[in-house]
Amino acid sequence: MDEITDVDSLRRAMAENSGQPEGPARNARAEHLLLEAEKLNIPLAVIEALGHQLTVYNYSSEKAKMFVPFARLLRMWDERPEDFDAYEAHSLHWAFKWMSAGMLHQPHVPLASIEKWLGEMEHRYRLAGHSERAVRSAEFHVAEHIGDVERAERAYAAWLAADRDSMADCHACELHGQGWWQAERGRDAEALELWRPVLEGEFTCAHEPHAVLAASLLPLLRLGRVDEARAHHLRGFRLVRPMESMRGAYADHVEFCALTGNEARGLELLAERPAYFTDEGHPRSKLDFLSVVTLLMDRLTGLGLGGRPVPGPAGRTWTAAELGAHARAEALALAARFDERNGTRRIGERTRARMTQRPLVERLPLGVRSSGAVPVRPAAPVGGPSQTADATGRADTAGGEPDPSALLARARHLSDTLQPHAVEAWAAVARAAGATDGFELTARDRAEIADHEAMGLGPEGTDLFERAAELYAEAGDPGEALAARARAAYVRALAGEVDEALEAVAGPYEEIRALYAGDGTGVRQTASVLMARARILMRRVHAAGETPGEAVLAEAEAAVRAVLALVEDRTGEDVRLAARAAEAHAMLGELAGYDDVERAAELLGSAAEEFVGAGLPWFAVEYEARLARLAHHLGDTAGAERALRAALEHGGPYLEPAGRAQLHLQLAEVTGGLGRVAEAADHALEAAHWADEAGEGPTLGAWARHQLGGHLLRQGRWAEAAEVLESVLPDVTAETHGDGAVVQALWWLGDCLDELKEHRAAAERRLRAAEIARHWPEQQDHAALAHLAASSLEMAGLPDEAEQAYARAGELWRAVGDASGLVRSLRARAWLALREDGGRDAARALMTAAVEECGAARDAAADDGTRARLTAELGDTHRQFADLLARSSGGNAADGEGRALAEEAVSALDRAIAVFGLLGPDALHERTRAELAAARLEADLGLPAAAAARARAVRAAYQDASGEDGTAHARRTEAEHLLGILAEHGRTDV
Repeated sequence: MDEITDVDSLRRAMAENSGQPEGPARNARAEHLLLEAEKLNIPLAVIEALGHQLTVYNYSSEKAKMFVPFARLLRMWDERPEDFDAYEAHSLHWAFKWMSAGMLHQPHVPLASIEKWLGEMEHRYRLAGHSERAVRSAEFHVAEHIGDVERAERAYAAWLAADRDSMADCHACELHGQGWWQAERGRDAEALELWRPVLEGEFTCAHEPHAVLAASLLPLLRLGRVDEARAHHLRGFRLVRPMESMRGAYADHVEFCALTGNEARGLELLAERPAYFTDEGHPRSKLDFLSVVTLLMDRLTGLGLGGRPVPGPAGRTWTAAELGAHARAEALALAARFDERNGTRRIGERTRARMTQRPLVERLPLGVRSSGAVPVRPAAPVGGPSQTADATGRADTAGGEPDPSALLARARHLSDTLQPHAVEAWAAVARAAGATDGFELTARDRAEIADHEAMGLGPEGTDLFERAAELYAEAGDPGEALAARARAAYVRALAGEVDEALEAVAGPYEEIRALYAGDGTGVRQTASVLMARARILMRRVHAAGETPGEAVLAEAEAAVRAVLALVEDRTGEDVRLAARAAEAHAMLGELAGYDDVERAAELLGSAAEEFVGAGLPWFAVEYEARLARLAHHLGDTAGAERALRAALEHGGPYLEPAGRAQLHLQLAEVTGGLGRVAEAADHALEAAHWADEAGEGPTLGAWARHQLGGHLLRQGRWAEAAEVLESVLPDVTAETHGDGAVVQALWWLGDCLDELKEHRAAAERRLRAAEIARHWPEQQDHAALAHLAASSLEMAGLPDEAEQAYARAGELWRAVGDASGLVRSLRARAWLALREDGGRDAARALMTAAVEECGAARDAAADDGTRARLTAELGDTHRQFADLLARSSGGNAADGEGRALAEEAVSALDRAIAVFGLLGPDALHERTRAELAAARLEADLGLPAAAAARARAVRAAYQDASGEDGTAHARRTEAEHLLGILAEHGRTDV
């Protein structure tokens, strides 16, 4: 900590403190600096230190402390205004607005005092010659706070009508307040239109667009603009997160989570800010925070999760129900204090309304994964004891109790027509029958119950299939008994016991053929056994890998064709026979895929069409997904996309979350590859959401988020991409996804952070990625990452670290034989050196090395493309060398060393012009840029004729240029401007 010895050292210390994060540490430093300022015995030093203290209090959770330094400043102003310079006088009047708002948000300050202060503010502004705009804005906020709508509307109109002057809030803050009032009055579209310049970056300040992004969340949701709301949450929360003073905006983001089905993320936000539960410095924002905490806890309790542990005030553990009750009591008590002070019920009514909101969106995927420490979605019940949902969501009930007969009829209908949920329906029959006195199940009923329970168990259902076979036989259906035994054999194949499965199905296969030949069973039962055997043989094909033997393929194909021979002409008789035929055609497609991919795709497509034609679209999904892979293999991107979209459409509500995630992820890859990046991002977002629903967030979901981050980056949505990529880093590891995916995520994140001006963090991510890439056989990525990290370090204001990183990057570029990279690293180091005291010679040496390396590489280039690229690089290096020399002269080209440097710079520019000239029209813009730079230098050197000649040459070069060429227009304008200056000073005849 530097010693404070004079006003300059005090100012440096205050400037350094202003750059620190908001919070108690910064406030404590400001308090110490005030003590140091008092020791200087200089009134202005004390005034500046008080102003600094006032500012840091205002931008922190300790806003209540503002009143003391302001009162002291005001007293000093009244006693000796001459002690204030113009800046501090302006700052004092500016702070009146903070005091007005500060008093309003402290319920212990009487309303009469606030009104009196408002009058004092108006009086002092009038004396100082300021507009009443800021006064009317303050009056508006008082009126809307207490619920005096008529006065608020008058003040609002007067606020907008008054002239803007130096006391008016910045444009961004004013538009925030104006838009907030429109939204409050139910005019969401008008609010968003007012906020548009802030949201688009036209107007910004220290706390904007942070607050506007937060305020826009609910209006966007209410208008159905959910994609924008998601984007504003990701972008806005990133801005708000480090700002301790923005508890109200933080609350808006928690509220957004509570109203969009993102309760888990809402809990994570609460966990990040435990102090927000108890900070007393700004009661109004505490009220806002506690209100949305109540809302979130009530949402959890309503989901049956009231007993879940949640983050809350320190000192004890909390459940959702307990925290909800605590937050509600505190919020209502605080609201009552405001209402008592105001003499209205306005704050209490708003608080209750906020607490009792209903969700605006059932579930809005955000693309970022919650940690999973506090899962909030209970599993949906399947086939509950009181009702069974059919494929359309209806339920069969009788007076609130299950009707076994109705449930039995429904289950049989679902299974006979191959509808989804048949397994659950038969399970409901079993429960209802067991709970209903006097209801008897037949042997056939019990067989089907056991059969479907076994289907639901998969490889674990072997014994139940055998039990079902016994019951079918008891019921007098030997064919279905054999089919059940065949199903038992097939699930053994699913468990990897293919040989045992073939042995087990052999008996049922021979018996069913004999039984069918003697009219002892029907075609449906026979087809079931034949299909089970064909499936097992297909499993043997799959188990053989990429090169199954001809005998294995032939036996499988014969089994499949046997199924087709039995059912192909009878598909109109029974939907189950149609399903067998479609599946058999799909199997033939799989077999064809071993030597004829196009034929395989044709057969799979036909099979999918057959399933859809039979009214069984959900069975087409598996084959459409395979068809998409084959189409991709054939280079038929459009076909792959069609198949994937069909799979999503046909799967409808019956797709498992993991399957839906896979389809969306494949569509993201397809559409992204076609350059439809926004669409690809949408599919990656859906994939991440469904992967989370499937419990595969750390694996499949992580890969989807990885892709989503890349697609958002490609759209220039830096903040959203950064949030997504940061959330995915803990899950994307070398073990789960490969170190290439880790490096890519870090690389993308570094790009985002650089765009967001978070250069130190960008450097850290890029260095992490470079460390991983350091171990790769190919070092091109390592070199690129080292160079990017150096650039971030430079922009972060860390020149020594940047120099080391650029030097390392140069070594790597040299090692991989990338001359362009080496030259760029040398140029970057030259510019860094020039900024150092006494670094001019080092800068020259580095730039000279860059010229030599580039020239040598160009001369040695083996092909025309490389030679042209290095020629352009050499021209740019000469141009940068000239710029470096010109800057070294300090702008003094009149005489002595400065003139010599300027002349040398002109020579370097001439070399650049000559090199660019070798590239012809392709380098016209670069050549004219160098010509104009040389012209400006020659004008400074007192060579107007030479300067004018260059300017005329540039103007002529663009004489016939298109008006749409912005660079051409800019160069021509610059040349004419230079000629105009020369003529104006009589230095040449234009």
